Amino acid sequence: MKTSRQQELIREHRPENIARRLQRPPRGERISDLVLGAIDGCITTFAIVSGAFGAGFSPLVVLVMGVANLLADGVSMAVSNFEAVNAQQRFAEHARRTEEQHIRMVPEGEREEIRQIFANKGFSGEHLEHIVDTVTADRALWINTMLSEEYGLSPVAPNPLASAWWTFVAFVLVGLVPLLPFFFGGGNFSQKFAISTGLAGLVFFFIGVLKGWVFRGSLLRAGLGTFLLGSCAAGIAFAVGYTLQRVVGVA
Repeated sequence: MKTSRQQELIREHRPENIARRLQRPPRGERISDLVLGAIDGCITTFAIVSGAFGAGFSPLVVLVMGVANLLADGVSMAVSNFEAVNAQQRFAEHARRTEEQHIRMVPEGEREEIRQIFANKGFSGEHLEHIVDTVTADRALWINTMLSEEYGLSPVAPNPLASAWWTFVAFVLVGLVPLLPFFFGGGNFSQKFAISTGLAGLVFFFIGVLKGWVFRGSLLRAGLGTFLLGSCAAGIAFAVGYTLQRVVGVA
């Protein structure tokens, strides 16, 4: 008797489903952009909340500082991620041009690279030579194989604009969560700070759950792992903000 998980895996590994899955771009890149923006946005605004709480500022000051920094830092994060992904894209383009030139100028040397790459994977004899002939007969396949095996590059080119956009969206939307208590009247600063702290913790937990769901791991373990990491970062932000504000206040 097969379990439901085994039956699901059997369906996923039918030829038509495998072909459909391999045609889709990898999901990891977009998830990394979302996680990067979400966690950084939450920590950024919670650091402002905690620093203002330590300094005894009013909730209105927290709201103004929080929103201003949220938008400014969101743009900064988006630009930084754009530049990072753009640099990665330029490196991939340079590597592709290099391999195209090498194949054109020293084809036998590039064939030998393919031969050694697959020999290191355990192929030999006629099987190895057949692989070398098959790969080098298709110029695009040849280049993509070199990019993947020699440079460790994905055949799917990264998109700097998409990475910047999703980083900004995640940063702003998730970064607003710790500020939500300050949009509403009623309650003192201590109550609002307690609610903000709880919301930040929930954000970290659900980001981890999202990662666990996408990569099909343990949802609880992923949620708790990200919660602990995010809590440590937020705790450091609180300690630094509180200490600096106290020092400035004493001075």
